[in-house]
Amino acid sequence: MAMARCVGVLILVAGAATAQAQDTTFQWTIPPRYPKPPVPVDNPMSRVKVELGRRLFYDRRMSVNGRQSCASCHRQELAFTDGRPRSSGTTGARHPRGSMSLANAAYAPALTWANPTTTSLEDQALVPMFGTDPTELGLAGKGEAFLELIRRDTLYQRLFTRAFPDDTAAITLTNVVRAIATFERTIISMGSPYDRYRFGGDRNAISDAAKRGEAFFFSGQRGGCFQCHGGWNLSGDVRHEARPDVSAQFFNTGLYNVAGPVSYPAPNTGIHEITRRPEDVGKFRAPTLRNVAVTAPYMHDGSIATLGEVLDHYAAGGRTIATGPYAGVGRDNPNRAPSMRPFAMTDDDKRDLIAFLESLTDSAFLRNPNLADPWRSADHGRPFRP
Repeated sequence: MAMARCVGVLILVAGAATAQAQDTTFQWTIPPRYPKPPVPVDNPMSRVKVELGRRLFYDRRMSVNGRQSCASCHRQELAFTDGRPRSSGTTGARHPRGSMSLANAAYAPALTWANPTTTSLEDQALVPMFGTDPTELGLAGKGEAFLELIRRDTLYQRLFTRAFPDDTAAITLTNVVRAIATFERTIISMGSPYDRYRFGGDRNAISDAAKRGEAFFFSGQRGGCFQCHGGWNLSGDVRHEARPDVSAQFFNTGLYNVAGPVSYPAPNTGIHEITRRPEDVGKFRAPTLRNVAVTAPYMHDGSIATLGEVLDHYAAGGRTIATGPYAGVGRDNPNRAPSMRPFAMTDDDKRDLIAFLESLTDSAFLRNPNLADPWRSADHGRPFRP
């Protein structure tokens, strides 16, 4: 009997060790031609932490009134944008800018449109949770009440304990943002037809029109679009595990040139909001163009509706607004990037460019079940009562 009890204990211990090993393992599903994203030393990847972060990302209890989650402004079928010119918070507050795509956010040197200091996914997650200008999820002053709510959830009790086995109190705000950031690092898009054509050797993966559009896009004598949207991510320089300290670049594309000392309408004055330097007015980060065909409307404030209109803006070297409070010739903006020069574009060129941009849509990414809402019951959206 004693021997049987010992064997039983050994089996339990071995089973627990096996489960813990499975929790801590993680395998990137990234094609070998692409680098892996940087991962903080104090927040290593693990399978269970990804699953925990996915549940938090989609959990409407993350908002003060149970109406929204992170996914409300970052919808998978829209490449983790929300399809609105400007996002709205859970209390109805309007954001001055549109939600950026989270596709390949783990590689981004900066994580918002116009804040060069926000470089960590962990730090960025705190902004929608606790920010008040504008209010997004509305947890300011209510963080402990939110934690008490999820501490009563038996699923979260298990997942947090397994994701953070060394923490005696695993359900903390620090671990909440660590888990969300871990999930966000897996929001990776590398499977578009263009990827199969350019990097996978499939010469028939995109149309002839898209191939002509690619040539125009990457031509220094014609479009020159690659000067801001270059590299495999079509976003300029990226961070990765071998180059984690790359700095973000920000550009003024002549979208506005309003009268007065500040040429972009407040509050969207670009990184000038942070630096207060006149030369930084109108400078915003160039987002990735991956899945751009499903992320309309465009620009930081959603003020351009279609890809065709975006191309017209760039071909003109800046947007002209004839009347109204934002009237001005963007091409004459003193901070306009040198790469923003006018270029000739025929109707055929425009069709080819749009075909190229549409070839960047990663349909499998937009439907990947590993990135989808894991909740199946409606009661996870019930709000806490602070």
